Amino acid sequence: MGELKVDSAAGALLARHGAPRLAAAWAESARHAARERVLALGAAGRRDEYWRFTNPAALNAADAPDVEILELDETPVFDAADKLLVVFEDGVYSPALSDDLTGENLEISTLSDALNSDIHWASDVFGVLEAKGQNPVPRVFAALNTAKADQGVVIRATGIVTKPVAFRYLRKNTQSDVVIHHVIRVESGADLSILENGAGGARHNKCMEVDIADGGSFHHLRAQGRDHARIANTQIFARLGAESHFKSFTLTVNGKLTRNEVVIDIMGDHSTASVSGACLGDGDFLHDDTIFVTHDAAHCESRQVFKKVLKNGATGVFQGKILVKPGAQKTDGYQISQGLLLDEDSNFLAKPELEIYADDVACSHGSTCGAVDEGALFYLMSRGVPRRQAQNMMILAFLDEAIQEIESEALADDIRSRLVGWAERHSA
Repeated sequence: MGELKVDSAAGALLARHGAPRLAAAWAESARHAARERVLALGAAGRRDEYWRFTNPAALNAADAPDVEILELDETPVFDAADKLLVVFEDGVYSPALSDDLTGENLEISTLSDALNSDIHWASDVFGVLEAKGQNPVPRVFAALNTAKADQGVVIRATGIVTKPVAFRYLRKNTQSDVVIHHVIRVESGADLSILENGAGGARHNKCMEVDIADGGSFHHLRAQGRDHARIANTQIFARLGAESHFKSFTLTVNGKLTRNEVVIDIMGDHSTASVSGACLGDGDFLHDDTIFVTHDAAHCESRQVFKKVLKNGATGVFQGKILVKPGAQKTDGYQISQGLLLDEDSNFLAKPELEIYADDVACSHGSTCGAVDEGALFYLMSRGVPRRQAQNMMILAFLDEAIQEIESEALADDIRSRLVGWAERHSA
């Protein structure tokens, strides 16, 4: 028999970051399986169906870019919220900057501690949801993350957690190449909220696996950092039990390259999932939301709501799919993606998909892009509103459908205030 041919680019990916710390047998087995997936999948390329709009060269490169540290004179997003703060500095957990890892109805530890435990509930989740999410769409950077990560947090919610857990990602190194993996389990009847803020690294590969038991609820809200030259690839893999709820919203206002992937597997009846985002790009900016929702149970609902405002040659990408399997009757799937182009140099690229194998469903998708409505703009100006302010008002109104997906009105208002600041800074 001939030797197995190994994709050299995939081998180069695995050579990055060095070897992770030694872990328990189950964790090493998961890492080994992930390494095998990387080699089998090969590096991502423009010929791959779901990478044709986004060039992965910077994510494949041997070295992270050199990105200047951005000093901000504003408070971090979600800073006012009463929360349990978990801080990572250049991708490494910082106990000195973090709160104690304790909370009511909450079991929380570092990923490295969990992976070194001979027996741990995380063995049923770590690498498991990511591996399942590789089919039918390969996600090599997620497999690379499982193979390499030893930084992150492991959380188990056993009841209603009243205080959100907030991950804050700080960057001190101009070439930090960060790999972080979070594992989350929401038990039956439990409720957990996660907040995320910050760029994390000059290059950031982050994976989150979320397992929601019957009757559990998970709320996720993140603001990706303001560092313009940084690049990021994030992945969320979620598995939903019966009568469970999943919500995730992302705000992105900068970044040379950002690709956010969300893979949701709805396995229990009467469950709901919502994935949404608001994106504002200016100049050398590419933002890619790639979403895959599988309905494998009856009487379930999913929503995908994405709005992108683009100017000065910025590019927005949306690739969203709803797959309804046989037997997933009474599915309600909704998908909307819209781009607002503030000049003729910007681009919005969309690939909405529906694949349905059940006959009693209500699924829809819509995707549009266009310029600011001059008629509406004239109306506001005729009422004494200056043109720049009128355009900003229309931008904020355009984005608000996505913001309305946020469960907490207080956090939604925090997001709105940040968008006002961006609009004012980037007004034409």
